[in-house]
Amino acid sequence: MKRGFYLLMAAQFVSGLADNALLVVTIARLQEIDAAAWLAPLLKLVFTVAYVLLAPFVGVLADRWPKARVMLQSNLIKALGCVLIGLAVNPLIAFAVAGLGAACYSPAKYGLVTELVPPDDLVHANGWIEVSMVCSIILGTLLGGLLVSDWFGDLPWVQAINFTSLMQTTLYPALAVVLVLYLLAGALNLLIPDSGARYAKVALQFGPLIDRFKSANATLWRDPMGRLSLAVTTLFWGAGATLQFVVLRWAQDSLGLGLDQAAYLQGVVAVGITLGAAAAGYWVALHAAPRVLPLGVLMGLLVPLMTFITSIPVAVPLLAIVGALAGFFVVPMNALLQHRGRTLLSAGESIAVQNFNENLSVLVMLACYSALLAADWSIDALIYTLGLVLAGCIALVMRSHHRYTRSIPVPTSSTPSSTSKAELL
Repeated sequence: MKRGFYLLMAAQFVSGLADNALLVVTIARLQEIDAAAWLAPLLKLVFTVAYVLLAPFVGVLADRWPKARVMLQSNLIKALGCVLIGLAVNPLIAFAVAGLGAACYSPAKYGLVTELVPPDDLVHANGWIEVSMVCSIILGTLLGGLLVSDWFGDLPWVQAINFTSLMQTTLYPALAVVLVLYLLAGALNLLIPDSGARYAKVALQFGPLIDRFKSANATLWRDPMGRLSLAVTTLFWGAGATLQFVVLRWAQDSLGLGLDQAAYLQGVVAVGITLGAAAAGYWVALHAAPRVLPLGVLMGLLVPLMTFITSIPVAVPLLAIVGALAGFFVVPMNALLQHRGRTLLSAGESIAVQNFNENLSVLVMLACYSALLAADWSIDALIYTLGLVLAGCIALVMRSHHRYTRSIPVPTSSTPSSTSKAELL
């Protein structure tokens, strides 16, 4: 791997650390102002909506300039969202601003991966990226829980600094820590070398960009391997975002934990994802990516087992196993999608298409989750629904892919123009 790839991992780790800590701190801010409980899932929704609305534009912008520069500017936008929370702006609006930065950041980050890493190393690189990202989720969630805990608030140096009249919240020390992390991530972005990849300049006009994005989206969905990987990752990230809130709610309702302790338990899932992602990067080749699909079905079927658990010692191994299956399952799918996207489109544009579909799924599933919470569904019913929907949909994708692969003619000496299944990659 090139030096630039490791700098990219470090920058995205620090930025992800700040993102996840900011989510927990913002949930605490909602509780501080006595907001309704069903508003918490909407934080993820408003953060994600920018990925969908800006998808036709951020891919083109990521390809227009050196991607490390785009990542730097994106981190500054996320830092602005952090400041707005401290200035008592509505938490949903402030977190949406942070989402704008994240939407610009993602095509630049993953596009740069495809520029720095050859196709044969993409699964391995994605394994490392996933490990870095999930470690940022683990530590960011833990850091967020720590920053909103009484222990942190009682530290002498925290109590010695009084900006409450300016920041209008008792969470200003926590927000200051998150802000420093965003600035550090921006500094690391400056160290990432230019990959040298250049793309044809695209006119920044609203109508043509919308048409171009529609065509790019259709191109990936029409491609057999692109459709497989895009369908799976779209479903996975929608369910994963919902599971993040389900675990927080379940840990508080069923295990009697506080928000800070529930955040620690959520980190167990992330530990499992890290191990699964690392294993996938080591053992799974790009052409073998479709073989991991059964693990997605198994993961969905394990989720409802949470409803039978009432103690932390039993919850920890189950959540770790679910996370490990998720990591081993999604890394090869991500690598396959990135490869097909880079082959059919450009680096930034293909990631923008991926983000559009995956985050539209997040929006839909979180909206459904919030609606079911508002309708007083029990946490057990929500867990069962999520797990079975995930397992059932992946099973349908597996069936469709199996029917497709059976329809491909096997190359013979008499049919030299036939396309082999491996060549589709």
